[in-house]
Amino acid sequence: MPAKVRKTEAEWRRDLTLEQFRVLREKGTERPWSGEYDHVFEPGVYRCAGCGAELFRSDAKYDSGCGWPAFYEPTSEDALETEEDRSLFMRRTEVLCASCEGHLGHVFPDGPHPTGLRYCINSAALKLEEE
Repeated sequence: MPAKVRKTEAEWRRDLTLEQFRVLREKGTERPWSGEYDHVFEPGVYRCAGCGAELFRSDAKYDSGCGWPAFYEPTSEDALETEEDRSLFMRRTEVLCASCEGHLGHVFPDGPHPTGLRYCINSAALKLEEE
């Protein structure tokens, strides 16, 4: 299990851009097709923009057409946490960074093989470390 990253709200505000703070700490969502990584397929590792934890590898990324970066699996089982999200009159599964508990996006059961999952993630929550 990754070590938990704990910061005050003031520290998060200092360390994140306004958009990163809105997404990661206030559970915001980018407009579809507006994020930096929606159509980026360079080889590398996607890390949490909040704490640097390794979340996804580029070989698990695919173009789902949803308007946000999509992955079919995380780098490890303990990289992410999920919880039920009943906001906006919907029932979804929210995806959080297991290290800093930052909001990343949502996961849906309509992805490709081998997992059948679509992790729909905000670009503002990610930093690509190219290989």
